[in-house]
Amino acid sequence: MSIRIVLADDHKMILAALRSLLEKEIDIAVVGEAGDGAALLELVERTAPDIAVVDVGMPGMNGIEATRRLRAARPDLKVIALSAYSDKRFVLEMLDAGAKGYLIKASAGDELPRAIRAIAQGQTYLCPEVAGTIVEAARGKSSPEVNAAAKLGQREREVLALLAEGKSSSEIAARMHIAASTVEVHRRNIMRKLDLHSVAELTKYAIREGLTSP
Repeated sequence: MSIRIVLADDHKMILAALRSLLEKEIDIAVVGEAGDGAALLELVERTAPDIAVVDVGMPGMNGIEATRRLRAARPDLKVIALSAYSDKRFVLEMLDAGAKGYLIKASAGDELPRAIRAIAQGQTYLCPEVAGTIVEAARGKSSPEVNAAAKLGQREREVLALLAEGKSSSEIAARMHIAASTVEVHRRNIMRKLDLHSVAELTKYAIREGLTSP
């Protein structure tokens, strides 16, 4: 039986390249593609795949938040993170969200089929660049900002991502179906938890943490 895969990336050329790569594998079947986190959630609900290959830096709901929601809704689903970067902030956030693998996009052509098979068998798979990042973090060199980011709740992450995209409190309130005053409470809590003091600092932080598009 084939391993059922869905792909999520906001670049159509990358999606096409990944699909082309995996279609050559007789034991892997791509059953759907998504261009952002929200579409990925719907796709997984509709297709019930075994594994989701998820771009970390998608706009709106990024791969970290999408992975967190997917794992909460479907604990049996396995996630492989795909990113242009091996920055330890991204790696540790994705693994904390529940990803079972992490690949650099430059190595996907060689390693993605291998990673899919390993993860389908219950293993964890990290490409060499990422494995080095994890070793460094294990030696006590992980950034304190990772711990700070972990303090944020799901709604706070959503508010932070929208703030970083330049949305006003009223626009965020309309998007999230909450009161503008609630958005302000979330904003103050985010700034207190992260020890940041302006929207500009919040925006820089969100981009650096992969909570919105660079």
